[in-house]
Amino acid sequence: MKTFIVFGSGRFGSTVAKRLYDLNNDVVVVDSNSEIIDQISPNVTEAIVCDLEDENAADELGLNNFDVAVVAIGGNLEAAIMAVLASKEAGIPRIVAKAANYRAGKILQKVGADKIIYPERDMGYRLANNLANKNLIDSFQVSKGYGIFEFEANHDMIGRSLEEIKLRGKYNFTVLMIKRKGEIYVNPTSDFQIQKEDVLTILGSDEKIKKFNEEN
Repeated sequence: MKTFIVFGSGRFGSTVAKRLYDLNNDVVVVDSNSEIIDQISPNVTEAIVCDLEDENAADELGLNNFDVAVVAIGGNLEAAIMAVLASKEAGIPRIVAKAANYRAGKILQKVGADKIIYPERDMGYRLANNLANKNLIDSFQVSKGYGIFEFEANHDMIGRSLEEIKLRGKYNFTVLMIKRKGEIYVNPTSDFQIQKEDVLTILGSDEKIKKFNEEN
């Protein structure tokens, strides 16, 4: 079990906090809005009212006790910077920060965030892929030009092995896992036989997933 502190309890922050808590982690949420804190309090370990623009406020949070900090403050860049700085100074091993745009992301990274999340950009990427590629169930960007894509096995794949359907040879896809009726097969071997309703999760390029969609 890990200990998390989540700064900001808007739609993104509250979703992250509640899910982490549901996964049996200790989760402390910090927000300057007392009404929001009252709402989320039953769904996390502890919820604290704190104005991060007050330079001394973070000193009372005991930040050195946390494994991960999630900075989910979207509308106030100064408060987000203060949260990242306080977390860094306290020695929290991993700091993940939400950013509304690339400029804000670069600033948060420079002051100490280990990873930047762009929720709107990532959701836009997923929606565009799902609209443009009829075979896709879901997708998300790994780096520019590459993503992880999820699709259901088509008719031509059923009863054939991964080697026979040649996803790597034709499209340079890496099959990461296959879901089958509630079971998950991670890093399947080349002789793995595809069955009806199998869902494949692959790593590949945007260019190749477009080609795959056109040919299947």
